[in-house]
Amino acid sequence: MSRKFNSNRARLKRHMRMRNRLVGSLARPRLNVFRSGHHIYAQIIDDTTGQTLVAASSLDESLKDFKPAVPASVQEKAVKGNERLEVAAEVAPAKGKGAKAEKPAKAAAQAPASKGGAQASKGKPGTQSKTVLPTAQKGEHKTPLEALVAIAGNRKVAMAREVGKLVARRAQEKGVSSVVFDRGGYAYHGRIAALAEGAREGGLKF
Repeated sequence: MSRKFNSNRARLKRHMRMRNRLVGSLARPRLNVFRSGHHIYAQIIDDTTGQTLVAASSLDESLKDFKPAVPASVQEKAVKGNERLEVAAEVAPAKGKGAKAEKPAKAAAQAPASKGGAQASKGKPGTQSKTVLPTAQKGEHKTPLEALVAIAGNRKVAMAREVGKLVARRAQEKGVSSVVFDRGGYAYHGRIAALAEGAREGGLKF
């Protein structure tokens, strides 16, 4: 009997393995991250006493009206896309008699070429040219910080970054400047990486 894969159970296993070597102290507490489908939570914990020193989440009142800024690259793409649509609309033939008159001309131009090709294929069987497909090229390897640039306009990713900045600001108010980052068994990309980079921007060291 095959067992169904449980992603959350697998994450908890990874987290327990990580917790064997990640321990927060008073001098360097542990920054723990948890994310759900809609929200993300971060808390700084002193494991020696089991006390949460600082906490922040996307449900904070200060982030209630948060709206991500649209990156400049996205705005440029939108402007270029609108320009291409305008040019295409000018070049395209108008609907009516002009558009109908062009169709027979195109069909007549294509007819001799198709007949010649058919005769050539009948006269010389097996002489069709093979199409050579281009070789696949791998994309450049990107660091987690470079990968965040492409999804910086995503609301959840931008919110995670703000949560990282918020928890870093609250930690500095408590006198905490260095932490141990505990990603909670999640992969270091997307919202988890955005929160970590936001905490670094806020002044936390890890």
